[in-house]
Amino acid sequence: MSTAFRGSPLALTVLALLHYKPLHPYGIQRLIKDWGKDLVVNVEQRTSLYRTIDRLAEAGLVAVLDTERDHAYPERTVYEVTDAGREAAREWLVDLLTVPKREFPQFPAALSHLLLLSPEEIPDLLERRRTAVTASVAELQTALTGQAEGGLHRAGLLELEYLHAVAVAENRWLTALIDDFRSGRLTWSPADFADPQADPQAGPQADPQ
Repeated sequence: MSTAFRGSPLALTVLALLHYKPLHPYGIQRLIKDWGKDLVVNVEQRTSLYRTIDRLAEAGLVAVLDTERDHAYPERTVYEVTDAGREAAREWLVDLLTVPKREFPQFPAALSHLLLLSPEEIPDLLERRRTAVTASVAELQTALTGQAEGGLHRAGLLELEYLHAVAVAENRWLTALIDDFRSGRLTWSPADFADPQADPQAGPQADPQ
């Protein structure tokens, strides 16, 4: 295995699917969507999938098994996972399960700059987010129920369980935060942050004239 290759959720997913059977890239993308893995890995751009497969092949983690030829479709290269790929998939999986990673999602970044807005306008903005999160909670619950009723083992639903639990927790937190803003328990004025040296969370100051 190439030591220069760095694992990613998409690379792990490709290797995991190839554990079941050899596949061509289109088949991998279709399975990712059919199995709901597109909720946790981004395959909207097929080029990123092809690039990942190319890198896995260069690293010796997957190998070309065959080339399918059909007059109705372009040639499709079928890949299989190698022994090195099986070992790498296990290593990445264990690492991702046990070691929390520093991730930089967009919403906490936005929260870190709320002082650019007034306390009065924030509740309505957060309410719009809560509406979207509430819809996500319902969609995830429907997916969980449908998959379970379809006979899928719970072990195949854990990522949906996790996403549902996170969405429920965010919804609960947003509800409390919106209430804090609207009740006046959370508010501020420019005077609260008059000295930017005294508070690292101080808001932006006007340039001196």
